[in-house]
Amino acid sequence: MIVRGLILASASPRRRGLLEEAGYGFEVDPSDVEEPGPGPGADPGEYATGLAWRKARAVARRRGSGLVLAADTVCAVGAEILVKPIDRADAERMIRLQEGGEADVITGLCLHRGDRDEWVGAVETSVVRFRALADAERAAYLDSGRWEGKSGGYGVQDGDPFVTVARGSFSNVVGLPMERLAALLEAHRSLLE
Repeated sequence: MIVRGLILASASPRRRGLLEEAGYGFEVDPSDVEEPGPGPGADPGEYATGLAWRKARAVARRRGSGLVLAADTVCAVGAEILVKPIDRADAERMIRLQEGGEADVITGLCLHRGDRDEWVGAVETSVVRFRALADAERAAYLDSGRWEGKSGGYGVQDGDPFVTVARGSFSNVVGLPMERLAALLEAHRSLLE
C-alpha cells in the first residue's frame, strides 16, 4: 500500500528504521509532548494509546495536513507499568522485576488526520521472556547504558541476550507493530485520501 504524506511523530531511530525497512515514505516531526507517568491502577493499553493519541494530535494540529503516526510503548509486569528508566538504579529495578519471568510489551498506535480531525487507534501486545542474570552480567549491562531511553530498560533489537520474544510481534517489542500498522491503514483507507 502506498501512503503519501505520512508524518512520524517520534524521534525514535528504532521506529524510523522499521518504517524505512518496510518501504514507507515519511517525514519525521517529533511531538515533544510531555509523557506523564501512569497513575495508580492505570491500564497499560489505555496509558500507551492515550499517549500515542496526545502525540499524534499535537503534531496534526501543528501541521494542519497529512497523516500523523504516533506510537508509545510500555512494558508491564502484572499491574506495574514500566516506562523508560530515569536512571541506572531505576533500570536495575526494572530488570530485576522482569528477570526469570515474562513481561508484556504494549504499544499504543494512533493515526491522526489533522485537516479533518479524524483519528483511529489500536493497541498491540507481545510477551517477552527474561532469563535470570548473574550479578556481574547485570552490572555490566547496566554500566553499558544500553537501557537508556528504552521502556522496561532493554532493547530486544540490540541483541540483549537475556530477553527473547515469547509470543507476538517482534517489531512491537522494538516499538512499532508493523503488522498492526498495515492492518490499520488497510482498514481505514479514508485517512489516506
